Amino acid sequence: MKLFILGATGRVGTRIVADALRGEHEVAALVRQPNKMEVTGRKLTLIQGNATNKDDIRIAMQGADAVFSSLGTDGTTTLSESMYIVIREMKQQGIRRIVSVGTAGILRSRTNPDLYRYQSSESRRRSTFAAEEHRRVYELLLHSDLDWTIVCPTYLPDGDRLGTYRVERDYLPEGGTSISVADTAEFAYRQINSAEYNCSRVGIAY
Repeated sequence: MKLFILGATGRVGTRIVADALRGEHEVAALVRQPNKMEVTGRKLTLIQGNATNKDDIRIAMQGADAVFSSLGTDGTTTLSESMYIVIREMKQQGIRRIVSVGTAGILRSRTNPDLYRYQSSESRRRSTFAAEEHRRVYELLLHSDLDWTIVCPTYLPDGDRLGTYRVERDYLPEGGTSISVADTAEFAYRQINSAEYNCSRVGIAY
């Protein structure tokens, strides 16, 4: 399988690249600064470019069987702008599977299921910008005809992979307060070849 990866130099993205290469997959990663890529491999191709440039996306995505995105929000609308282009290009190239890393803020609130968590008292964040960007991505995917999954972690510390965690469709597992980068990446990577959470948001926490 060939994977097209966005956000490959980030904390989760780097681990996804490493997992994919260990699995003998071919990886094409679109990155702004190739020198920041910490993983190497004979099946890894780095394409320097911008995630909001449609030509860069089109070229880097060619031949891919599935797409993975762990782009961050970085205080801009890069995330939602990129996803709009990615969805359009996936349809053009006949690619159906995409796994994206979101945030627990776009899951349903347990106290008020009509609200996103970031809109409810369950969220303690003062700024909602990042959550709103992730919500736009969710809504773009929701209204596409793609086979998508959004993995929605809560607080993401570094740490070793434990391999034991809880996941729940549409909600953050009750009482969950954190999930490591390593375990988030492990779960997200497994979704690339799984239809269990197709067209779903998935909360993940210890």
